Amino acid sequence: MKYLNPRADLTFKRIFGEHPDLVISLLNALLPLKAGEEISDIEYLPSELVPDNPLRKFSIVDVRCCDMKGRQFLVEMQMLWSPEFRERVLFNASKAYVRQLDTGEGYGLLQPVYSLNLVNEIFEPDLGGYYHHYAMVHVEHTDRIIDGLQLIFLELPKFTPHTYSEKRMHILWLRFLTEINETTRVVPDELLEAPEIQKALTVLEESAFSDEELAGYEHFWDGISVEKTLYASARREGLAEGKAEGKAEGLAEGLAEGEAKGLAEGQRLIATNLKQNGVDPLIIAKSTGLSLGDIDLL
Repeated sequence: MKYLNPRADLTFKRIFGEHPDLVISLLNALLPLKAGEEISDIEYLPSELVPDNPLRKFSIVDVRCCDMKGRQFLVEMQMLWSPEFRERVLFNASKAYVRQLDTGEGYGLLQPVYSLNLVNEIFEPDLGGYYHHYAMVHVEHTDRIIDGLQLIFLELPKFTPHTYSEKRMHILWLRFLTEINETTRVVPDELLEAPEIQKALTVLEESAFSDEELAGYEHFWDGISVEKTLYASARREGLAEGKAEGKAEGLAEGLAEGEAKGLAEGQRLIATNLKQNGVDPLIIAKSTGLSLGDIDLL
Protein backbone atom coordinates (compact mmCIF):
# COMPACT_ATOMS: atom_id res chain seq x y z
CA MET A 1 0.00 0.00 0.00
CA LYS A 2 1.27 3.48 -0.88
CA TYR A 3 0.40 6.50 1.26
CA LEU A 4 0.70 10.25 0.87
CA ASN A 5 2.17 12.57 3.48
CA PRO A 6 -0.54 13.70 5.98
CA ARG A 7 1.08 17.11 6.47
CA ALA A 8 0.22 18.39 2.98
CA ASP A 9 -2.72 20.73 2.40
CA LEU A 10 -4.75 18.19 0.42
CA THR A 11 -4.26 15.27 2.80
CA PHE A 12 -4.45 17.16 6.12
CA LYS A 13 -7.75 18.76 5.16
CA ARG A 14 -9.09 15.51 3.74
CA ILE A 15 -8.39 13.69 7.02
CA PHE A 16 -9.24 16.35 9.59
CA GLY A 17 -11.45 18.69 7.58
CA GLU A 18 -13.88 16.05 6.28
CA HIS A 19 -14.04 13.49 9.10
CA PRO A 20 -15.39 14.96 12.35
CA ASP A 21 -14.55 11.83 14.36
CA LEU A 22 -10.88 12.09 13.39
CA VAL A 23 -10.46 15.76 14.24
CA ILE A 24 -12.30 15.15 17.54
CA SER A 25 -9.85 12.36 18.34
CA LEU A 26 -6.89 14.58 17.41
CA LEU A 27 -8.12 17.50 19.52
CA ASN A 28 -8.91 15.36 22.56
CA ALA A 29 -5.45 13.79 22.29
CA LEU A 30 -3.39 16.96 21.85
CA LEU A 31 -5.26 19.73 23.65
CA PRO A 32 -4.75 20.38 27.39
CA LEU A 33 -8.34 19.47 28.27
CA LYS A 34 -9.25 18.47 31.82
CA ALA A 35 -11.30 15.39 32.66
CA GLY A 36 -14.91 16.04 31.73
CA GLU A 37 -13.98 18.69 29.15
CA GLU A 38 -13.48 16.27 26.26
CA ILE A 39 -14.95 17.16 22.86
CA SER A 40 -17.86 14.98 21.80
CA ASP A 41 -19.11 16.77 18.68
CA ILE A 42 -17.94 19.43 16.25
CA GLU A 43 -19.23 21.61 13.45
CA TYR A 44 -16.83 22.82 10.77
CA LEU A 45 -16.35 26.55 10.27
CA PRO A 46 -15.05 28.32 7.14
CA SER A 47 -11.25 28.49 7.06
CA GLU A 48 -9.63 31.91 7.15
CA LEU A 49 -8.08 33.13 3.91
CA VAL A 50 -4.29 33.20 4.14
CA PRO A 51 -2.85 36.57 2.97
CA ASP A 52 -1.22 36.54 -0.45
CA ASN A 53 2.34 36.49 0.85
CA PRO A 54 5.01 34.65 -1.19
CA LEU A 55 6.65 33.42 2.02
CA ARG A 56 3.54 31.69 3.35
CA LYS A 57 1.17 30.94 0.49
CA PHE A 58 1.59 27.20 0.94
CA SER A 59 3.06 26.88 4.39
CA ILE A 60 -0.16 27.25 6.44
CA VAL A 61 -2.83 24.54 6.42
CA ASP A 62 -5.81 25.08 8.68
CA VAL A 63 -9.03 23.44 9.87
CA ARG A 64 -11.54 25.31 12.03
CA CYS A 65 -14.45 23.95 14.02
CA CYS A 66 -16.59 24.43 17.13
CA ASP A 67 -18.53 22.14 19.46
CA MET A 68 -22.07 22.38 20.86
CA LYS A 69 -20.78 24.33 23.88
CA GLY A 70 -19.53 27.04 21.54
CA ARG A 71 -15.82 26.38 22.12
CA GLN A 72 -13.82 27.06 18.97
CA PHE A 73 -10.85 25.01 17.79
CA LEU A 74 -8.32 26.33 15.27
CA VAL A 75 -6.01 23.63 13.95
CA GLU A 76 -3.02 24.61 11.82
CA MET A 77 -0.22 22.69 10.18
CA GLN A 78 2.66 25.16 9.79
CA MET A 79 5.28 23.86 7.38
CA LEU A 80 7.64 26.82 7.83
CA TRP A 81 8.33 28.87 10.95
CA SER A 82 9.14 32.53 11.34
CA PRO A 83 8.88 34.75 14.45
CA GLU A 84 5.77 36.46 13.11
CA PHE A 85 3.75 33.23 13.28
CA ARG A 86 3.38 33.42 17.04
CA GLU A 87 1.83 36.88 16.78
CA ARG A 88 -0.38 35.81 13.86
CA VAL A 89 -1.68 32.82 15.85
CA LEU A 90 -2.50 35.11 18.78
CA PHE A 91 -4.20 37.57 16.43
CA ASN A 92 -6.37 34.90 14.78
CA ALA A 93 -7.32 33.32 18.10
CA SER A 94 -8.21 36.74 19.54
CA LYS A 95 -10.25 37.55 16.45
CA ALA A 96 -12.17 34.29 16.77
CA TYR A 97 -12.81 35.04 20.45
CA VAL A 98 -14.14 38.54 19.77
CA ARG A 99 -16.35 37.45 16.86
CA GLN A 100 -18.42 35.22 19.13
CA LEU A 101 -20.54 38.15 20.29
CA ASP A 102 -22.91 40.35 18.35
CA THR A 103 -23.54 43.94 19.45
CA GLY A 104 -25.36 44.08 22.76
CA GLU A 105 -24.74 40.47 23.79
CA GLY A 106 -23.36 39.72 27.25
CA TYR A 107 -19.77 38.68 27.87
CA GLY A 108 -21.02 35.62 29.73
CA LEU A 109 -21.73 33.99 26.37
CA LEU A 110 -18.04 33.92 25.46
CA GLN A 111 -16.47 30.48 25.20
CA PRO A 112 -12.76 29.50 25.09
CA VAL A 113 -10.83 29.43 21.83
CA TYR A 114 -8.14 26.75 21.42
CA SER A 115 -5.45 27.22 18.78
CA LEU A 116 -3.56 24.00 18.04
CA ASN A 117 -0.47 24.57 15.90
CA LEU A 118 1.51 21.63 14.53
CA VAL A 119 4.84 23.07 13.42
CA ASN A 120 7.04 21.15 10.99
CA GLU A 121 10.20 22.98 12.14
CA ILE A 122 12.05 23.56 15.39
CA PHE A 123 11.50 27.11 16.65
CA GLU A 124 12.47 26.72 20.33
CA PRO A 125 15.94 25.12 20.14
CA ASP A 126 16.77 26.11 23.72
CA LEU A 127 13.74 24.33 25.16
CA GLY A 128 13.89 20.57 25.56
CA GLY A 129 10.22 19.69 25.11
CA TYR A 130 8.19 19.69 21.92
CA TYR A 131 4.86 20.73 23.53
CA HIS A 132 4.38 24.44 24.32
CA HIS A 133 1.16 25.59 25.98
CA TYR A 134 0.49 29.33 26.33
CA ALA A 135 -2.35 30.68 28.44
CA MET A 136 -3.26 33.83 30.37
CA VAL A 137 -1.77 32.93 33.74
CA HIS A 138 -1.47 34.92 36.96
CA VAL A 139 2.23 35.75 37.27
CA GLU A 140 2.45 34.94 41.00
CA HIS A 141 -0.27 32.28 41.25
CA THR A 142 0.11 30.11 38.17
CA ASP A 143 -2.89 27.96 39.10
CA ARG A 144 -5.12 30.96 38.29
CA ILE A 145 -5.84 30.99 34.56
CA ILE A 146 -8.19 33.03 32.38
CA ASP A 147 -9.55 30.42 30.00
CA GLY A 148 -10.40 32.69 27.06
CA LEU A 149 -7.40 31.89 24.85
CA GLN A 150 -5.31 28.72 24.82
CA LEU A 151 -2.40 28.57 22.34
CA ILE A 152 -0.62 25.26 21.81
CA PHE A 153 2.46 24.79 19.62
CA LEU A 154 4.00 21.38 18.89
CA GLU A 155 7.46 21.11 17.33
CA LEU A 156 7.03 17.92 15.31
CA PRO A 157 10.76 17.35 14.57
CA LYS A 158 11.42 17.15 18.32
CA PHE A 159 8.83 14.45 18.95
CA THR A 160 10.16 11.00 19.84
CA PRO A 161 7.77 8.36 21.22
CA HIS A 162 8.81 6.77 24.53
CA THR A 163 5.86 4.99 26.06
CA TYR A 164 2.26 4.20 25.25
CA SER A 165 1.15 3.80 28.84
CA GLU A 166 0.17 7.47 29.14
CA LYS A 167 -1.63 9.63 26.59
CA ARG A 168 -1.80 6.77 24.12
CA MET A 169 -3.70 8.63 21.37
CA HIS A 170 -1.46 11.68 21.87
CA ILE A 171 1.54 9.53 20.98
CA LEU A 172 -0.20 7.67 18.15
CA TRP A 173 -1.46 10.80 16.38
CA LEU A 174 1.98 12.38 16.53
CA ARG A 175 3.55 9.18 15.23
CA PHE A 176 1.03 9.21 12.39
CA LEU A 177 1.92 12.83 11.51
CA THR A 178 5.68 12.35 11.75
CA GLU A 179 6.26 8.78 10.51
CA ILE A 180 3.82 8.29 7.64
CA ASN A 181 4.85 9.66 4.23
CA GLU A 182 5.36 8.67 0.60
CA THR A 183 8.07 6.17 1.53
CA THR A 184 5.86 4.23 3.95
CA ARG A 185 5.12 0.69 2.79
CA VAL A 186 4.58 -1.08 6.10
CA VAL A 187 2.63 0.64 8.89
CA PRO A 188 3.64 -0.21 12.49
CA ASP A 189 1.15 -2.49 14.25
CA GLU A 190 0.69 0.02 17.09
CA LEU A 191 -0.82 2.49 14.63
CA LEU A 192 -3.07 -0.07 12.98
CA GLU A 193 -4.47 -1.13 16.35
CA ALA A 194 -6.12 2.27 16.84
CA PRO A 195 -9.37 2.49 14.80
CA GLU A 196 -9.02 6.26 14.32
CA ILE A 197 -5.48 5.96 12.97
CA GLN A 198 -6.48 3.05 10.75
CA LYS A 199 -9.29 5.16 9.27
CA ALA A 200 -6.90 8.07 8.71
CA LEU A 201 -4.51 5.72 6.91
CA THR A 202 -7.31 4.56 4.64
CA VAL A 203 -8.09 8.18 3.78
CA LEU A 204 -4.38 8.71 3.11
CA GLU A 205 -4.01 5.92 0.54
CA GLU A 206 -2.77 7.28 -2.78
CA SER A 207 -5.40 5.30 -4.68
CA ALA A 208 -8.11 7.40 -2.97
CA PHE A 209 -7.05 10.53 -4.84
CA SER A 210 -7.70 11.54 -8.45
CA ASP A 211 -4.93 12.39 -10.89
CA GLU A 212 -5.86 16.08 -10.60
CA GLU A 213 -5.64 15.92 -6.80
CA LEU A 214 -2.28 14.18 -6.96
CA ALA A 215 -1.00 16.91 -9.27
CA GLY A 216 -2.17 19.49 -6.72
CA TYR A 217 -0.42 17.49 -3.99
CA GLU A 218 2.87 17.64 -5.91
CA HIS A 219 2.32 21.36 -6.52
CA PHE A 220 1.96 21.87 -2.76
CA TRP A 221 5.37 20.33 -2.04
CA ASP A 222 6.93 22.28 -4.90
CA GLY A 223 5.48 25.42 -3.34
CA ILE A 224 6.91 24.52 0.06
CA SER A 225 10.34 24.07 -1.52
CA VAL A 226 10.08 27.49 -3.19
CA GLU A 227 8.93 29.11 0.06
CA LYS A 228 11.87 27.62 1.95
CA THR A 229 14.23 29.00 -0.68
CA LEU A 230 12.60 32.44 -0.61
CA TYR A 231 12.58 32.58 3.17
CA ALA A 232 16.19 31.40 3.46
CA SER A 233 17.24 33.91 0.80
CA ALA A 234 15.38 36.76 2.52
CA ARG A 235 16.96 35.81 5.83
CA ARG A 236 20.47 35.72 4.31
CA GLU A 237 19.92 39.09 2.64
CA GLY A 238 18.67 40.53 5.91
CA LEU A 239 21.70 39.25 7.80
CA ALA A 240 24.09 40.53 5.13
CA GLU A 241 22.41 43.92 5.08
CA GLY A 242 22.51 44.09 8.88
CA LYS A 243 26.21 43.23 8.94
CA ALA A 244 26.97 45.81 6.24
CA GLU A 245 25.04 48.50 8.08
CA GLY A 246 26.73 47.58 11.35
CA LYS A 247 30.15 47.71 9.70
CA ALA A 248 29.39 51.05 8.08
CA GLU A 249 28.07 52.46 11.33
CA GLY A 250 31.14 51.17 13.15
CA LEU A 251 33.46 52.76 10.58
CA ALA A 252 31.62 56.07 10.71
CA GLU A 253 31.63 56.01 14.49
CA GLY A 254 35.37 55.27 14.50
CA LEU A 255 36.10 58.11 12.09
CA ALA A 256 33.99 60.52 14.09
CA GLU A 257 35.67 59.45 17.31
CA GLY A 258 39.14 59.83 15.76
CA GLU A 259 38.28 63.23 14.34
CA ALA A 260 36.97 64.43 17.71
CA LYS A 261 40.04 63.10 19.49
CA GLY A 262 42.37 64.80 16.99
CA LEU A 263 40.52 68.11 17.35
CA ALA A 264 40.78 67.96 21.15
CA GLU A 265 44.53 67.26 20.96
CA GLY A 266 44.95 70.19 18.59
CA GLN A 267 43.10 72.53 20.93
CA ARG A 268 45.26 71.43 23.86
CA LEU A 269 48.46 72.04 21.84
CA ILE A 270 47.30 75.54 20.89
CA ALA A 271 46.35 76.28 24.48
CA THR A 272 49.76 75.09 25.71
CA ASN A 273 51.61 77.38 23.28
CA LEU A 274 49.45 80.36 24.20
CA LYS A 275 49.98 79.75 27.91
CA GLN A 276 53.76 79.48 27.45
CA ASN A 277 53.68 82.87 25.74
CA GLY A 278 51.88 84.47 28.69
CA VAL A 279 48.43 84.84 27.16
CA ASP A 280 45.61 85.43 29.66
CA PRO A 281 43.84 82.13 30.56
CA LEU A 282 40.44 83.73 29.86
CA ILE A 283 41.52 84.53 26.31
CA ILE A 284 42.89 80.99 25.88
CA ALA A 285 39.60 79.50 27.13
CA LYS A 286 37.60 81.67 24.73
CA SER A 287 39.89 80.78 21.80
CA THR A 288 40.07 76.99 22.31
CA GLY A 289 36.89 76.08 24.14
CA LEU A 290 38.85 74.50 27.01
CA SER A 291 37.83 75.15 30.60
CA LEU A 292 40.02 77.18 32.96
CA GLY A 293 40.58 74.02 34.99
CA ASP A 294 41.92 72.19 31.92
CA ILE A 295 44.16 75.15 31.11
CA ASP A 296 45.58 75.21 34.67
CA LEU A 297 46.62 71.56 34.26
CA LEU A 298 48.61 72.24 31.06
